[in-house]
Amino acid sequence: MATTDVSVHPQDIPQPVKDHIPEPGIVVIFGASGDLTKRKLLPALFHLEQEGHLPRQFAVVGVARRDLSQTFAPDMRQGIIDGGGVTAGDPKLDAFTKRISYHGMEFDDDAGYEKLKSLLAEVDKKQGTKGNRLFYLATAPEYFEDIIDRLGKHGMAAEPEDAESEANPGKAYVHVIIEKPFGHDLNSAKQLSDNINKVLREDQIYRIDHYLGKETVQNILIFRFANGIFEPVWNRNYIDHVQITAAESIGIEGRGPFYEKAGALRDVVQNHMMELLSFVAMEPPVSFEDFEVRTEQLKVWKAMDQIPLANTVRGQYGPGVVDGQEVKGYRQEERVNPQSQTETFAALKVEIENWRWAGVPFYLRAGKRLAKRSTEITIEFKQPPMLLFKNTSGARCGDIQPNIITMRIQPDEGITLRFAAKYPGTSMTVCPVNMDFDYAKAFGASSANGYERLLLDAMLGDATLFAHRDGVEATWAIMTPVMEQWAAHPMEGLPNYSAGSWGPAESDALMARDGRAWRKL
Repeated sequence: MATTDVSVHPQDIPQPVKDHIPEPGIVVIFGASGDLTKRKLLPALFHLEQEGHLPRQFAVVGVARRDLSQTFAPDMRQGIIDGGGVTAGDPKLDAFTKRISYHGMEFDDDAGYEKLKSLLAEVDKKQGTKGNRLFYLATAPEYFEDIIDRLGKHGMAAEPEDAESEANPGKAYVHVIIEKPFGHDLNSAKQLSDNINKVLREDQIYRIDHYLGKETVQNILIFRFANGIFEPVWNRNYIDHVQITAAESIGIEGRGPFYEKAGALRDVVQNHMMELLSFVAMEPPVSFEDFEVRTEQLKVWKAMDQIPLANTVRGQYGPGVVDGQEVKGYRQEERVNPQSQTETFAALKVEIENWRWAGVPFYLRAGKRLAKRSTEITIEFKQPPMLLFKNTSGARCGDIQPNIITMRIQPDEGITLRFAAKYPGTSMTVCPVNMDFDYAKAFGASSANGYERLLLDAMLGDATLFAHRDGVEATWAIMTPVMEQWAAHPMEGLPNYSAGSWGPAESDALMARDGRAWRKL
């Protein structure tokens, strides 16, 4: 009988496609004297350089109010070593450091913007960066509007028509990254967008949420939509409820004035947690293009009803023990009002009124000074009919547990699936067991900090992992009524949880009244 050769020849094996490299350009960081630049942004940019993702014609210009012209580049070099897992002898480090420069100016100084404009033109000529700009506003939010307004006033916000780029033939790009918070409520978020849209088009604005740079967050979409076994049961017919926890063991780390204005709801829930919720709950997009993903996220947020006061819990930590050390309460922290009403813990029960999720509660909790640092998502499935298993539990394994999928965002990044299995022996005893995927074990430890992907995407003009104005306003529309209810009903009996615990007892009661409990972390 004739046979067919089905062996695979080397020329038939698909070859990896080289990742797209951005156009030549300059990253301009306002507020470059801050900790974010040294610990996160410069290490992330150098990681991109190490991996060959940056163009040869590339430069970094730091902008801040202090005179750091002599020390900035060496300081950033040390930050790359200390914060980026980089050795001092890395062959690319010295060459990269030579492309770092600094410009000192006040953010309201028109003469300083003219000098900055001249400096960037000089860098264009020296480095061949072709007029492309990525401005990163790593400043306090109160400076955003003024900086963008003056960039426009001094001709640095418009995309020059005479500069060439492959992505935009005939003109260069000007993109602007702004850090959260994007306003402090719905009205202020709208006002901020209105004002910066007077200078920049919406497609020039990149509202960054560093959570979306985490591999484990991006993997939520891959886990759901690239595996045929999960999506068919990802709905109200099979899922009992969803829990999302963002717990921190640290306190406010000397940021009293900032946290007094923010609180847990503004600082974590309105942005990070709502992004996580949307990735868990969204419908499959037709592609991973930015418009398609954002459209499905927006549908989730718009399907959420107003949250009743009874479905919310607030807390504020008091003195306690964390990691074996006694710590002070929130009201004793530096530059915090001794009668502060600011919440350091928030828990919410929310519901999504659409065909996929109607009747499935989503429980969110976030807090400072909790028992351990952990951000994770738990999907708990409905129990099967239990009559079949009425005599199969026992002292060895306890009652039969529901199936759960746990996505560990940080630390110990990975995914766990819990299911039931028979315990070895002559009796029919059912025990819960775990299948575990660990990122570090599977793919190796990484020194990346999450900003690499976001910075690269901003240079490439891919806004998939950035917040859009519509989404920001949609999430503020959900959270602003909660804040208004809280303002109208001040907390009593503060502090209401000890540092090192899992938050106030009311948080457990929120779950218990539905016959559920928070997963033990």
